[in-house]
Amino acid sequence: MQRIFVSIVFKLVLIYGAFAQPVVYPTHWWAGFADQHLNLIVRGTDVGVFAAASVRYPGVRLERIRKVASKNYLFLDLVITPAAKPGTFFIELQSPGKSSLRISYELKARSSQNGITRVRGVDTRDFIYLIMTDRFANGDPSNDVIKSYRDTFCNRSDKFSRHGGDLKGVGDRLSYLEKLGVTTLWLTPVNENDMPRMNEWGNQVAGYHGYWFTDHYQVDKRLGGNQAYKELCQLAHNRGMKIIQDAIYNHIGNYHWIAMDPPAADWLNSSQGKNPPHHREEVFFDPYASMQDKRQMLDGWFVPHLPDLNQRNKDVARFLIQYAIWATEEYGLDGWRVDTYKYNEEDFVNDINTALTREFPSLTIFGESWVTSPLANAYFTRNNIKTPFSHNAEGMLDFQSCFAMISAAKEEPGWSTGVIKLYNSLAQDVLYADPSKNCIFLDNHDMDRIFSVLGEDESKYKMTMNWLFTLRGMPQLYYGTEVLMKNYKVNTDATVREDFPGGWAADAIKSNRFLAEGRTPSQDSAYTYISRLANFRKSSTALTTGRLMQFIPRDGLYLYFRYDAKQSIMVITHTGKEIMKPDWSIYKERMDGYARLRNVITGEIKSIADFSIKPGESLVFELLP
Repeated sequence: MQRIFVSIVFKLVLIYGAFAQPVVYPTHWWAGFADQHLNLIVRGTDVGVFAAASVRYPGVRLERIRKVASKNYLFLDLVITPAAKPGTFFIELQSPGKSSLRISYELKARSSQNGITRVRGVDTRDFIYLIMTDRFANGDPSNDVIKSYRDTFCNRSDKFSRHGGDLKGVGDRLSYLEKLGVTTLWLTPVNENDMPRMNEWGNQVAGYHGYWFTDHYQVDKRLGGNQAYKELCQLAHNRGMKIIQDAIYNHIGNYHWIAMDPPAADWLNSSQGKNPPHHREEVFFDPYASMQDKRQMLDGWFVPHLPDLNQRNKDVARFLIQYAIWATEEYGLDGWRVDTYKYNEEDFVNDINTALTREFPSLTIFGESWVTSPLANAYFTRNNIKTPFSHNAEGMLDFQSCFAMISAAKEEPGWSTGVIKLYNSLAQDVLYADPSKNCIFLDNHDMDRIFSVLGEDESKYKMTMNWLFTLRGMPQLYYGTEVLMKNYKVNTDATVREDFPGGWAADAIKSNRFLAEGRTPSQDSAYTYISRLANFRKSSTALTTGRLMQFIPRDGLYLYFRYDAKQSIMVITHTGKEIMKPDWSIYKERMDGYARLRNVITGEIKSIADFSIKPGESLVFELLP
């Protein structure tokens, strides 16, 4: 008996009775991509019985049908030529026993707004705000628990549980973020994490953070699902804001279908958590490194519940590349942040970057590699280093400038301590092809919160914020930093991922940090400071696209300038112990022709001749004649 299933996007029509309904990846595609090849994965019980296939649609050609080790998969290699128009076509599968399967597949029209209102890329003119969605705001309590998922707990009193934050909650707070000066949202992964609680650091932890993928093509229903994500992206784009998606190519959760029923044994690297990576990125550029050390870095599983993907397998690589292209077009993503970049096959990350930018020339891609030196940070991006392998990523998360800013604010100034560390870090920008492509930051979801790191010192907090918003690169702020959220990691990351106060209906108005009346004077001062600084930065050509010149710190006094033909900005920080009146003759190269200083936060104008600076003070000035 025949049963026909039809839908707008994608449905399967089964003309046989012995097989369960299969799933196809990608779920749909688009006409008009530069790369004409499309590799479909058909997944279903015993679907490998089909031996023949045909397609009849103008501009679409089926090159071959491939069987793999698992009988539950078929791979279909298609060519979508420029002649193909948007529409629906059928793929007919035939088994030796004459059972047949008809797959209805849709080709969509690509968006005409790519590069205009969506997929615009992220650059130095932007201000990135990092959100862990489950911990930011709960806009739809009805999705807090999905009974069909393996983890059905939602308990805000348990720091290891899900708390109910979702995509609607983020969308409801866009006005708050706009006022702060945010132009770009980076959310920790939204992909489905249908995992039970897992043991990490001796704790039973939920996958609330999003880094345990179980289905690439599904947005986690506890966040709202695919439609909620699409709506958030549209809301952001309507406001002129941008979206960065968090990518994980290195590993998946062990309840992902790839892990539970691999198409072939070589889809996963084989250590199964017994030989974890050593995390020493030096093996990639060390001229004396052993291949064993390099392979352990690339093949090792972080933990037993995160199987490591074998990107040397061409089908694995193609699956990851096609998903990244699919998500960019589906949601209009403006950028990708690539998690655990240094653990991926080097050829693979270059290939996926090339594939993405071929289809989306404006797209921004930057990687995350927690490394120990500027050389290591630069190695994984376009650089000026002579090594056998050259990476093509535009930029990286700049851990070295992060560590340098923290040291500069905390340490006593000396020959190799304090603010000289920031100077020296910037001096090593010679390693990068373009250091402005880096994303700079002070903390994130894997680190102690910056306000705690600085000893809850508000002057040092403002000092580091001055650097964050005026140095080269794309500034990123972790959610809640603007209202002085604090904590250290104590045997868990959960302590630095607390709920944003006011994001839940049950939160008291008096502690709703989204509202001025819910903040303490110190919290409101911090919010106002960042808002003024970030919004000034938006309109400052010197800060967003200008050049940088720094001067050697003297007695703890550190000055640098951002400048172009229209504007000159001076950032001056005093980490010494005595009030100082700068010797302006040292800075004549950048200060000739200027007589006054306008404080970009307060608007106050001072005479350069009368200026002095107190210990611990950091100020941002626009230079005036």
